[in-house]
Amino acid sequence: MRVPQESQGLAAGMERHQVVVYVGALAAGAAVGWAAPAAGPGLEHAINPVLGALLYVTFLQVPAADLLRSLRSGRFLAAALVVNFVVVPLVVAAMFAFLPDDQAIRLGVLLVLLTPCVDYVIVFSGLAGGSSGRLLAVTPVLLVAQMILLPGFLWLFMGPSLAEVVEAGPFVEAFVVLIAVPLSLAWLTQAWAARRAAGRKVVGVLGTTMVPLMAATLLTVVASQVPKLGGSLADVARVVPFYVLFLVVMAFAGLAVVRLFRLDAPAGRAIVFTGATRNSLVVLPLALALPDTLAVASLVVVTQTLVEVIGMVVYVRAAPRLLPAG
Repeated sequence: MRVPQESQGLAAGMERHQVVVYVGALAAGAAVGWAAPAAGPGLEHAINPVLGALLYVTFLQVPAADLLRSLRSGRFLAAALVVNFVVVPLVVAAMFAFLPDDQAIRLGVLLVLLTPCVDYVIVFSGLAGGSSGRLLAVTPVLLVAQMILLPGFLWLFMGPSLAEVVEAGPFVEAFVVLIAVPLSLAWLTQAWAARRAAGRKVVGVLGTTMVPLMAATLLTVVASQVPKLGGSLADVARVVPFYVLFLVVMAFAGLAVVRLFRLDAPAGRAIVFTGATRNSLVVLPLALALPDTLAVASLVVVTQTLVEVIGMVVYVRAAPRLLPAG
């Protein structure tokens, strides 16, 4: 059974104009946050459900068999792991000493920059002619790896004193709610689709919801966090140059990894994108779970999203020039 033509047309239109859709969602979220600050707490509770739905649809695009294939994909998987868990930490380490001397700000920057994106990176990579299929297939590996390595990275950068303010419980909860459950449900849905026509129809329809769910997530996140800015706007603004610098440096660092592993242009563009885009939406619940004394960390994470979406517009145009076909 097929997805109705109307749904296909609407989904295709949103995909063609998704950058505009995302920027519009960010602007709408900011407007809602400023106009109705009282709605912030309620919207904050909606972040996990809408994000879980987004990740479920994302995982639904990755057949379970592809996960096993991704583990055997050789150079591409190795390049993705190296750029995200070797190169990125080194770049962050070079920037770390120059960050504002505030524990909450530093923690927010570390949370977001040390975790690779698993959602809209696939979309933006595809817009630039990157191999979205291969990137999608290694997504579960990147998710598991970042959740395992993040506590160790945070300890290395901030020392044992971090344990006094950060509890493990929220991190475990976020992994279960945002990763394990959506991934398990996605695989169960795939098994249903493999046996029933109704399941295949449902999977087809859900596949058209990626862009709307991403827009809803961005709007919800920004609208819930803008009311918290208050007198912290100047502090948060201080991290913007670091996020811009990160995007610039990772474009060329990613290119170096691509050449090291001798990848073709589509695979190379995907590696450049995975090295540059960060997992702000997934780590935001971790930042929100921090004590009140570190509340600014969540705003630092959201700020990275705003910078990155604009940066992705530039990347979509620049990546084909950095890695021309052929």
